[in-house]
Amino acid sequence: MALKNFAFKILNKDKFARRGQIETHRGIINTPTFMPVGTQATVKACTIDDIRKTGSEIILSNTYHLMIRPGIDRIMSAGGLHNFMNCNLPILTDSGGFQVMSLSKLNKIDREKGAIFSSHVDGKKFFLSPEESIRIQLGLNSDIVMIMDECPRKSDDYDLIKKSMELSVYWAKRSKKAFGKNPHKALFGIIQGGLFNDLRKESLSELMKIGFDGYAMGGLAVGESQEEMFTVLDNIKETLPDEKPHYLMGVGTPSDILGAVKRGIDMFDCVLPTRSGRTGLAFTWNGRVNIKNNKYQRDNDPLDPNCKNLNLNKYSKNYLNHLFNTNEILASMLLTLHNINFYQELMSAIRKNISNGTFDQFHDKYIDKL
Repeated sequence: MALKNFAFKILNKDKFARRGQIETHRGIINTPTFMPVGTQATVKACTIDDIRKTGSEIILSNTYHLMIRPGIDRIMSAGGLHNFMNCNLPILTDSGGFQVMSLSKLNKIDREKGAIFSSHVDGKKFFLSPEESIRIQLGLNSDIVMIMDECPRKSDDYDLIKKSMELSVYWAKRSKKAFGKNPHKALFGIIQGGLFNDLRKESLSELMKIGFDGYAMGGLAVGESQEEMFTVLDNIKETLPDEKPHYLMGVGTPSDILGAVKRGIDMFDCVLPTRSGRTGLAFTWNGRVNIKNNKYQRDNDPLDPNCKNLNLNKYSKNYLNHLFNTNEILASMLLTLHNINFYQELMSAIRKNISNGTFDQFHDKYIDKL
């Protein structure tokens, strides 16, 4: 069977909220979608089969971490990332720019060479240029490839953010050239500009001149408030190209997602559901639950009576509390899976309400609850 080209179509709109489909040769991705994070070729504490059972249709993995361990050559020898991790879902790979900023205490940005940094694992020096980032992602056989960008920390320094944005545009041009013609894959541009509306619009304008299969909002989830993030999205929502998917990188909480969908975002990823699951925090339709709290020691009700999938309700809060307080591995497994399942139930409900024209009511009901 011939491979399908990457494509995106909008099925329904409710004001700026959009329900759509991304078509890849590995399958259809219904949007708005949430991508569980498989940073190191695994979604922590979960099997790929369980991830699929939650309704997840795409996962995210990371160029920076896989470049360091186990290394691109080792993954290529296995036939690419999908074969390596036994995953037949589409995979999006981050370019590594965010991790260069967040993990390395010793890094230098060079306009031509890219990011020069020391590994957070063993201190080994690496060079990550736009061309090298694209080469690695194509070697991983990613379905959606992200351009190499510079992701600055939150700053009120306009000149600093402008310089960083302009560098990201330059790297975007080089990323596009290095990507070449790969009709069965997609290349997304990353909009930078911090909290400055004019810089965000300038970044998007320059990226649209280059031309990408999708457009991501980068440089958020770096310490700004939710209100600041929503303001950035409000200021650019009418400018984002309607015919392309819109991706908000590294976000976020359920209320972040609800507010961003209202402002035209189609794709999300975040480590929050998996990281929270490993530390005892559960997301439910009735709000958040810290299962380690002593008040659950004699609570034999399920974690979330509204949970519909995976028979997760056969485990009581009493039992889960016991697992966490005895440091049992099963605790992380069950709560992580519960959280990913909840996120996918949330995305499904969002899509349904957009189709029904009731998204605003759904948003207002849950924005302060979740």
